[in-house]
Amino acid sequence: MSHTIFHDFAIRSSARSIFRAFTDPRQLECWWPKRCTGLPALGEPYNFYFGDAYNWYAHVSAIELDRSVYFKLDECDIDWQPTSFGIELTQEESGSTMVSFCHKDWQDANRHFRIASFCWAMLLNGLKDYVENGTVVPFENRS
Repeated sequence: MSHTIFHDFAIRSSARSIFRAFTDPRQLECWWPKRCTGLPALGEPYNFYFGDAYNWYAHVSAIELDRSVYFKLDECDIDWQPTSFGIELTQEESGSTMVSFCHKDWQDANRHFRIASFCWAMLLNGLKDYVENGTVVPFENRS
């Protein structure tokens, strides 16, 4: 049995802006990794660099421009290796966009899984603040 982290929340912005903030390496660096490289296209590799001990690699496993993207982890912590994470975006009539995030295929609902769930909540709040207000949290202050 595998386990999944889910977070659903609204961002007062277009799906296109959120998609770019989640896939453009320069924008990802504003709310998640210290450094990032990659192209938002099916099969393309991404490098999420958090420090020498956390130099992770993934590839785009599914993508629909301005609507959804998923990354499959290739090189990372052992608990994250079989996992994939991503977002699905639904533009609402109000002008906001509903973000449905998931990080799936965790083998155990262990301590690392629970910590990752909390960290994702904090980081996704950083994504929201970045897209809505242009707020960039310094890397060393991110959860």
